[in-house]
Amino acid sequence: MLTRSFVHIPGVGQVTERRLWQAGIRSWPQALALPAPPPGFSVARWKLITDTLRESARNLSVGEHRYFARLLHAREHWRAFPDFRGRVGYLDIETDGMSASSRVTVVGIYDGRRTRTYVAGDNLDQLPEDLSQYALLVTYNGAAFDLPFLRRRFGEIFDQLHVDLRFCLGRVGYQGGLKEIERRLGVSREDAVQGLDGEDAVWLWREYQRGSQEALELLVAYNRADVENLEKLMEFAYHRLWEQLKGPGD
Repeated sequence: MLTRSFVHIPGVGQVTERRLWQAGIRSWPQALALPAPPPGFSVARWKLITDTLRESARNLSVGEHRYFARLLHAREHWRAFPDFRGRVGYLDIETDGMSASSRVTVVGIYDGRRTRTYVAGDNLDQLPEDLSQYALLVTYNGAAFDLPFLRRRFGEIFDQLHVDLRFCLGRVGYQGGLKEIERRLGVSREDAVQGLDGEDAVWLWREYQRGSQEALELLVAYNRADVENLEKLMEFAYHRLWEQLKGPGD
């Protein structure tokens, strides 16, 4: 998808991108192969576009996600999903309360193969180092919740592309909480964590603090369901957003 995108180029928005597509210029190689600027583009403007595309191709070839995280508007980070699929981290946190001053208790990251769990008082301090292996983070409401909490705990540790599925799914008609959207899309959870929510996660952590290992195990299972289900929602959102962007008949 990135090699069909032009909106990361300075001065190019979706209207100009659509003009390029309609003119048959639907990828970076097609744009770079033109012997002269297409109609409506000055020599100087087309040079800026092609210079940026060459730089984009170089960065994509070496997997430099930071380049695209800087140039793409946050609402367009979803476009990078296929290109960085092998370095995606589906992330979710739990806290010890429901206020802005609450502390992070559990963090889960799923990479499409396995889930890593970080627990306060155990291995949570390892999280910043491990985050460096991911090029793109996927969350649900992470822009308002997960990432601010982690920044307060660890500082500015994020340089990744970030897809917040709350907004991506909202753009294709699916609004509400994570569990509600899962139900609408037929995404299931294990019986043991079915029906649990954020308030239950707070209570489970408090029970663990009182000595219940079983409470921690259930909390970790609940968090694992959150992050593993994010992959299914990301795939759904990506395909719906792409269909919406390219339009019928494209």
